[in-house]
Amino acid sequence: MSIPSGFQFSTAQCGFKRPGRSDLGLVVSTVPAVAAGVFTTNRFQAAPVLVAREILEKGPSGIRAIVVNSGQANACTGQEGIANCRATLEMLSALGLEATAILPASTGVIGDQLKMELWEKGIPALRDNLGRMGLVDMARAIMTTDTFPKLAVREARLSSGTVRLAGFCKGAGMICPNMATMLGFILCDAGVEQEWWQAALARCVDRSFNAITVDGDTSTNDCVLALANGTAAEARGADLDLLEEALLEICQDLAYMIVQDAEGGTKVMRINVSGAASMADAQLAARAVGNSPLVKTALYGRDPNWGRIVAALGRSGAAFTPEDVVVRIAGMTIFRQGTPVKADWDSLLASALRRDVVDIDLELHAGEAELMLMASDFTEEYIKINAEYRT
Repeated sequence: MSIPSGFQFSTAQCGFKRPGRSDLGLVVSTVPAVAAGVFTTNRFQAAPVLVAREILEKGPSGIRAIVVNSGQANACTGQEGIANCRATLEMLSALGLEATAILPASTGVIGDQLKMELWEKGIPALRDNLGRMGLVDMARAIMTTDTFPKLAVREARLSSGTVRLAGFCKGAGMICPNMATMLGFILCDAGVEQEWWQAALARCVDRSFNAITVDGDTSTNDCVLALANGTAAEARGADLDLLEEALLEICQDLAYMIVQDAEGGTKVMRINVSGAASMADAQLAARAVGNSPLVKTALYGRDPNWGRIVAALGRSGAAFTPEDVVVRIAGMTIFRQGTPVKADWDSLLASALRRDVVDIDLELHAGEAELMLMASDFTEEYIKINAEYRT
């Protein structure tokens, strides 16, 4: 696996939620890196989100590390939670890192204070394991209900040389497009300007992590953090387009894996909206269908229930004339001119609805805006996982 140069990884088993698994991870850049971040828009922002945003505002061009824990969200924990988050960064001075050069992220149960004694126990292991762990180990350490580690790599051949990008993330539930809706991390060995890096990350997030949904819930801890350390080659001029293309591919690969690994999910639904009056309307239409429990359960049951799709579209708030709407499932026109197309759809779509990916096309004929949103189905297993999440 081609990993960006100048980065080292470490993990530790702390027992934040249960013993016997890695639940603390650290990425260290051997040189100060340019950093960018995109964060949840949830008004209840977790302590690590608040602290990471503050660090980025003060010094986005001298970041050395990212530290991530699973099993403890440190959300809705007040000033004590913020103080604890900062204290965990201070602990990493044992590895020669300044607290103001480390970006924190957390995932897990909301409301519990960090178990500081377990952090203290884990720091020596982080120090001893630095450079001995790999990207897969890091991706495993941040998993919660994920069933597999999510990572992606790319290379971009610039005029000044080849640069590499690697990304990893966690997410399977509490996923809804309103920023990133999970934890995602991108590493790159290109040299870039911080303002461009931030803007490029935001653009790529909008076309990837902001274009997925599992259950309509936006978390308190969502963030995408990106480091570029410049140890390989400088990206300037036309090279920036090549680098952003690779960055987008990484983000889209990871976003697909999240929906693919949706809690209890069996299918990915690609909702393609075209002819919307505006991008905002395209978002409204896609999200209404993608977040509808009735549409999602019909998808799980392999039921071509177009009525649930048009009902969700009708309440979305998007502007359109109902008689102009065309709905297709798996490429077959099932609804147009305000009425269903008569056919034996249970038989015609039986094979398509058994597939892992099902396309739903919504043509609104109200404008030029278009959007693709990926969503999962709903199953009994989703209920079971979330009913037992804290036990």
